[in-house]
Amino acid sequence: MHGIFLDVSTVTDGDLDMDPLRATLDSWTFSGLTAPVDIAAAIRDADIVVSNKAALDRDAIAAAGRLRLICIAATGTNNVDLDAARAGNIAVCNVQAYATTSVVEHVFMVILALQRRLAEHTTAVVQGRWGCATRFSMLDFPFSELSGKTLGIIGYGELGKAVADMGGAFGMQVLIAERAGAAVRPGRIAFDQLLAQADVISLHCPLTPATENLLTLEAFSKMRTGAILVNTARGGIVNEADLMQALKSGEIAGAAVDVLTTEPPVSGNPLLDEQLPNLVVTPHIAWAGRHARQRLIGELAANISAFLDNRPRNLVA
Repeated sequence: MHGIFLDVSTVTDGDLDMDPLRATLDSWTFSGLTAPVDIAAAIRDADIVVSNKAALDRDAIAAAGRLRLICIAATGTNNVDLDAARAGNIAVCNVQAYATTSVVEHVFMVILALQRRLAEHTTAVVQGRWGCATRFSMLDFPFSELSGKTLGIIGYGELGKAVADMGGAFGMQVLIAERAGAAVRPGRIAFDQLLAQADVISLHCPLTPATENLLTLEAFSKMRTGAILVNTARGGIVNEADLMQALKSGEIAGAAVDVLTTEPPVSGNPLLDEQLPNLVVTPHIAWAGRHARQRLIGELAANISAFLDNRPRNLVA
């Protein structure tokens, strides 16, 4: 059997052990990046396709006559037409829980950076303002502790639960949002209620038609003026132009964004138009600690081996 990894360079620059994946099949093609126009031809003779972000649409799937399994090298499934896969009797599996530690560490890195106003403090030192100060400790940028503050979680899966647990370790009160417009289940609160009560909101929901533009100016107007927003989920959940406006106007206190609607932002993005001390933008790397990426390779290999043994795991279609 033959497999193709359509965008292996999104996972490794040569720093990972790929042998576990190589050992699953007779032959492999590892393509650094496959252009969208080339995907259909690239997978035409493949039995198994691995894709991180390369899009597998209906036409490409239909043209792949030998295709039996699509392995998504991620948890999110928005890059694969699942209905087309089902129609072609092609199994689709994803990878779960491989990057939990990496994401949680990133989330609290940026929360602490914003909460303790790291950018303002380090900039003041670089500019020489500390050297000109009359006091040994600069008190120009007041901040408070996380302990006692309220952490709001939107999306309570693997990552949301892990971030909630870490928030508890910091002494934060944790609130879990119910889906917008849905009946509130025990242990959760209404979406708008969470917006109004949380000091920090962390997003961990998938990008779906229901969550696209979930946070707009209307939502920001319901949040506390001292609130911080963290998005390590998917671009498009937050309206980026509205977020920039909310940050500049003081509607909310700060935001950290690891994902954008279009990645890389080759045509620019509203969040990149200005450098704001209360905005942290990172290039979709919350998940990407080396240990997490190596676990991803191991999980992909496990998914393929399980499928070939007629005991498929992590099926999403």
